[in-house]
Amino acid sequence: MDTSVSRPPAVELDGIAKKFGDVVALRSISLAVGEGEFVCFLGPSGCGKTTLLRIIAGLERQNVGVVRMASRDVSSFPPNERNYGIVFQSYALFPNLTVARNVAYGLETRRVPRGQIERRVDGLLELVHLRAHKQRYPAQLSGGEQQRVALARALAPSPSLLLLDEPLSALDARVRQALRLEIKALQRRLGITTIMVTHDQEEALTMADRIVVMNHGVVEQIGSPFEIYTEPSSLFVARFVGHMNFIRATACERPGWARVGSVELRHRPGLTLPAGSRLTLAIRPEEILIGPAARNGENRIVTRVCAIQFLGAFTRLGLALPGEAQPTLECDVAVNALAEVGVREGAELPLALKPEALRLFSDGG
Repeated sequence: MDTSVSRPPAVELDGIAKKFGDVVALRSISLAVGEGEFVCFLGPSGCGKTTLLRIIAGLERQNVGVVRMASRDVSSFPPNERNYGIVFQSYALFPNLTVARNVAYGLETRRVPRGQIERRVDGLLELVHLRAHKQRYPAQLSGGEQQRVALARALAPSPSLLLLDEPLSALDARVRQALRLEIKALQRRLGITTIMVTHDQEEALTMADRIVVMNHGVVEQIGSPFEIYTEPSSLFVARFVGHMNFIRATACERPGWARVGSVELRHRPGLTLPAGSRLTLAIRPEEILIGPAARNGENRIVTRVCAIQFLGAFTRLGLALPGEAQPTLECDVAVNALAEVGVREGAELPLALKPEALRLFSDGG
């Protein structure tokens, strides 16, 4: 018999709702975040993700619902009693304090002995590769270095939870990419439960253990990055995460088939819709087969190459389906594979749409 006892979630949200006047920001959000887990709240501006983070932090009060940390109801607790560290987009460093004093600030306010503070600050600055800069001031640092200082300051009091509010969005692309890897590696090393707000899907896909996709104050889908990318549960998620082709179609009499113009396509099992119902088929650009791989594939269509975009590691082809007013599909092909096919603009190109890659959505989403 298994005698192990499962540990309570590090953070548990139960029926969280929030209104600002007549504007509904959040509608009945429930979520459990495991200890040591890295969770991203992902969604467009105005979807409620930052409001939800601020409710967890105690910076906003929900109208309805409960916030628990390690099984303790903290819904009415002020921020300083919730044991978290937070990093903002704007760094929020004290410009008149050195790097070391910025990191030490939370420890000094807690009256930690000076010797302990110095050891903790040195250890954290070592972790974020800034020990050599400890006597510099924020204005003497780059944006990426300032965000590392903000991260070290948030971790200094050894919080049980780390909250990240779009921490990388003010940085340029190369620095952002490097810091993603650093923050994820640091989070794994420390084993600290982390919740990050972002509107950047690439950030969420590369950093999170689980992604919470939000839209208009509700949760659209919760899952691993792989699940969110490969199995979007709604048209919104399919459109928001990654790149996707959408094809308007009509349900056929035989189940599992849909008509696009004069062509009938077999799609993956899913919704059962009456014949004649309008629906949307969706397929990712990298899932479309061309060249030799398409010769014996199902759902074979002859298209015309109408655009060729070189994007470095791959080339994106625009492929016009036959018939008037038909959509153009985008197909991503590795450079070496493209050379084998010998694609040129205006040429006919057969392709195959694998049935298992054709996702089905009703026109209602």
